[in-house]
Amino acid sequence: MLPIDLRSDTVTRPTPSMRSAMAGADVGDDVFGDDPTVKRLEALAAERVGKPAALFVPSGTMGNLAALLAHCARGQEVIVGDEAHIYWYEGGGASALGGLVYHPVPTAADGTLAIEDLARAVRPSRGNPHFAPAGVVCLENTHNRMGGVVLTREYAADVARFAAEQGLPVHLDGARLFNAAVALARPVTDWTTSATSVQFCLSKGLGAPIGSILAGPEAFIGKAWRLRKMLGGGMRQVGIIAAAGIVALETMVERLAEDHTNARALAGWLAAIDGIAVDPNRVQTNIVIFEPPAGWDPADFIHAAEQRGVLLTPFGGRRIRAMTHADVSRHECERAAEVLASLATPT
Repeated sequence: MLPIDLRSDTVTRPTPSMRSAMAGADVGDDVFGDDPTVKRLEALAAERVGKPAALFVPSGTMGNLAALLAHCARGQEVIVGDEAHIYWYEGGGASALGGLVYHPVPTAADGTLAIEDLARAVRPSRGNPHFAPAGVVCLENTHNRMGGVVLTREYAADVARFAAEQGLPVHLDGARLFNAAVALARPVTDWTTSATSVQFCLSKGLGAPIGSILAGPEAFIGKAWRLRKMLGGGMRQVGIIAAAGIVALETMVERLAEDHTNARALAGWLAAIDGIAVDPNRVQTNIVIFEPPAGWDPADFIHAAEQRGVLLTPFGGRRIRAMTHADVSRHECERAAEVLASLATPT
């Protein structure tokens, strides 16, 4: 029996319709700009997020990095939440490869960065040689480390107004942006109109095997296109992969609601287990964060669950993450909860 894999929504496998589209994809050399399937995906993605242009990139990490390098000059600061994926999980690429400086600010439980904290982060650099000038403000929606919470469109608009007053662009790490849109039954443009640029993943809840989209103004995407090549992201006959991304955008968005329903059900089952700490009311999308019973080391708990066929992810401190996705059914979520209940119950 295959394990119940709750480590991430990145573990999804391409659907039969994706495999069929990949097999029959019309391709060309995308580095020369003549892959018709990539062009179709980029046009579709730009239209969906309400931006003039889009660029297909191998990963969300590359999309975010290209965005930061396109927005900023060497020595400028990336103002980012201290719990952001860009800050935690992307290898420090903006510093290592772009000479940029991360300026983290506190992340609230709802994933927001207080406007007053952003204001303090924008230090007076004009005529002052002591400070690195601010280059870009970054937001994340949904917010991974805060449990998949959704930023409101009103908050995104507030940040956009603040950034405009400071003359700064806003980059939205929207790796799971379509989860946010489905959770609130709103179009993604509710958030993307407040951002200068946006990155979203095709390879997470949308189920495509590879790839992300970076979208924004045409001149910005022109810079990012060159940066993609510099970062090793020129992929030649990549329409074979882009074809799956088109299927993902056209067929996999609305079904994200099923993942959210399963995550809430899983959180409810876990909350009923004596000793497991979880707040079902915080589950807005497809991420469930919980803590094992007292006396269990989280790493040992995860290992014991794996031995019984349930895969989980350590999430810092005593926190453990479980994530629902297209390849995990409601029944499998219930079975996973039963396995974790058996570990929590003394024998």
